[in-house]
Amino acid sequence: MGRRAGSADLPLHGGRVPAWLGQRMTRLGAVITQAIVLEYGRDEFLRRLAHPFWFQSFGAVMGMDWHSSGITTSVLGALKRGLAPLSGELGLHVCGGRGRHSRATPHELAAVGERVGIDGAGLARASRLVAKVDSAAVQDGFDLYLHGFVVADDGRWVVVQQGMNGEAKQARRYHWLSEGLESFVDAPHAAVDGANQGTIVNLTDRRAAPSRDRQLDLLANIGPDRLVRDVLRLEGRAVPPPERAPEPAQAMLPHLMMPDHHDVRPENIVDRRLHGALAAAADRGPQDFAELLLVPGVGARTVRALAMVAEVVHGAPCRFTDPARFSLAHGGKDRHPYPVPTRVYDHSIAVMKSAVVKARLGNDEELAAIRRLDAEARRLEATATGPSVEALLAEERARSADYGGRSVFGWEPPLAEAEAVS
Repeated sequence: MGRRAGSADLPLHGGRVPAWLGQRMTRLGAVITQAIVLEYGRDEFLRRLAHPFWFQSFGAVMGMDWHSSGITTSVLGALKRGLAPLSGELGLHVCGGRGRHSRATPHELAAVGERVGIDGAGLARASRLVAKVDSAAVQDGFDLYLHGFVVADDGRWVVVQQGMNGEAKQARRYHWLSEGLESFVDAPHAAVDGANQGTIVNLTDRRAAPSRDRQLDLLANIGPDRLVRDVLRLEGRAVPPPERAPEPAQAMLPHLMMPDHHDVRPENIVDRRLHGALAAAADRGPQDFAELLLVPGVGARTVRALAMVAEVVHGAPCRFTDPARFSLAHGGKDRHPYPVPTRVYDHSIAVMKSAVVKARLGNDEELAAIRRLDAEARRLEATATGPSVEALLAEERARSADYGGRSVFGWEPPLAEAEAVS
C-alpha cells in the first residue's frame, strides 16, 4: 500500500504566514501544480511531493522561509486551498493538515472516496497506519503534529507528515508514496543491498506472515513492556529504564538536513546552477518573453524568477540539493534572503497562469517557453559565470522597494529613506 520515500530534518520555527503571502502561495502553488500535471501527469506530481528536496525547493520558490519547519505547514495549506476548486479538473484532493485538521483526515478521505468512487475507508486506514508507523513504530523523539494526505482520483496517494522535538528545537518531515507497493509490512522494500551478513531475521518476508500473526497475539495478550522485560530476564540482563528507540537506518532514501542559520549563505547554493539560471534568463528572456518585457514594471528580474519556477516544474530530483537557491526567486517572509518582491511575484503568477490557461485550450507555446527556459539554464551551467551570491543579495536588497519588497516587518522603504533612518 505504501512506502517511506524520504525524510527531512528542519529547525523548528514558530510564527504564521501573513495573508498577503499566503494568498500568493495559494495561487502560485496551484498554477505550478497545473503545469506539472499538464506536462508530466498526476503521478509525477505525487512523486515530486514525495521527494523531500523537491518539496523544500517548492516551498522556497513560493517565498516561505527556505530552511524552516514552517515550509511543510504552509505548502500543504497553500495546496489545500489552491487545489480545492481544481479537484474536478486535476483529480487531486488535499486532506488533513496541522493539529485538529490532521485528525479530520480520515473523514475527509471518506468523503473524497464517496464523491469520486474510490475506497475511502481503505484510504482512511492507510492514513492511520502511516501516522502510526511514524509515531509508534518509529520512535525517534519526534511527536507528530501535522499529517497531509494528497490523493488522486485513481486512489494513488502521497503522505507528508511532520513531528517536532521541542527540546532539540527540531522538526522531522516524513514522506510516503503509495506507488509500487501493496503492503506496509509484507515485503515493502524495493531492494536491500549490502554485504552478506549470514542469516538474518526479515519479518517483512512473505514467509514470515505466521510469525507476524503470533507476535500480534503476544502484543495483544501480554503487552510490549512485559515482553521486553521477560526477554531481558531470560538473557540474564538488567532491565534498562524506558527510552525511545533510535530510528532504523533507511539506506538510499533521500534525507534532507537543513541548517539552523536563517540567512542564505554562499555555501547553501550551488553556484553553477544559479549562474545557469541567470544566464538563461538573459538569453531566452528577450526571445520568449518579448511581450512580457514590454509591460511597464516588468523586466529581466521577472524572467529570472521564472527560470527558477521553470526548474521546479521541469527539474530532475538531483537538481534540488540546494533548496536555498530557489528562495532567490521570490525572497522570504522574514527578509531572508531578502524581502518578498511582491510585484515580481505577481508577474510570475500571471505568466504561469496565462501559460497554463492557453495550454488547456490547445496553445502550449507559452508553456513551451517556460520549458525552454529551464533547458537553457541546464545547457549554460557548464560555461556561465555571474555575480557572487553576496553581490546578488546586496543588489536585491538595494532595489527591494522598487520590486514592492514586503516582509512580516512591513513594506521596504526606498534605500535613501532606509539609510536616513539607520
